[in-house]
Amino acid sequence: MSEDQAGDRPDVDRDAPARPPGLLELLRPRTNLGQLIGGLLCLVLGFAMVAQVQSTRRDTTFATARQDELVGILSDLSQRSERLRGDLRDLENTKAGLERDGQGETALEEARRRATTYGLLAGTLPAEGPGIELLIADPRRSVHAVNLLDALQELRDAGAEVIQVNDVRAGVDTYFLDTPGGITADGRRLQPPYTFLAIGDAHTLTTALGIPGGVVKTLQNAGAAPTITQRAQITVRAIRSR
Repeated sequence: MSEDQAGDRPDVDRDAPARPPGLLELLRPRTNLGQLIGGLLCLVLGFAMVAQVQSTRRDTTFATARQDELVGILSDLSQRSERLRGDLRDLENTKAGLERDGQGETALEEARRRATTYGLLAGTLPAEGPGIELLIADPRRSVHAVNLLDALQELRDAGAEVIQVNDVRAGVDTYFLDTPGGITADGRRLQPPYTFLAIGDAHTLTTALGIPGGVVKTLQNAGAAPTITQRAQITVRAIRSR
């Protein structure tokens, strides 16, 4: 081959026509800014259409509801709103009290007060306060369990907060039984004279026991000798273990 012929054949033929694109290049996706914007618009439009459909369904539900159903729904919503407002007021009052207190002393004091109240009612704490002492002398041994139970019930009905019978602290389940050796209270033997210590309004307790045909008269008719003494300070030391 001559040098002229070799020079006439260039490495790259720049004047040759462009080759048409192949099938793979035609199918290859091309993304530009316009397509992205168009896609986002379609997505937003889809969400809007779904929200509109749901709103339409809700509107249709209320539109087709009867008047009494709408009134019921409105009443229920009003009641819920009022309860929530009440709860909010309570929480705000509690928060204000704690903020004024600074260290939570208000809540602590309330918890202590409730614990003391429950302890007195359950009989697990000693107690002091004004009240009366009912002393029942029984020289003939004619007093029965029912007489002591009547006295206990009368004192409770008159507002006695704490009651002790001899060395037994009376509770909500206290019972009296007649036994061959005498009377027992909650399984513990009582010996006369029977002494009731009751904390409460002394005048009210005395009046309740002394009503005609009441506890005092019944005990006297049975041969016992009841004596009521009002005291400014009654100390109840007996406690219940359960």
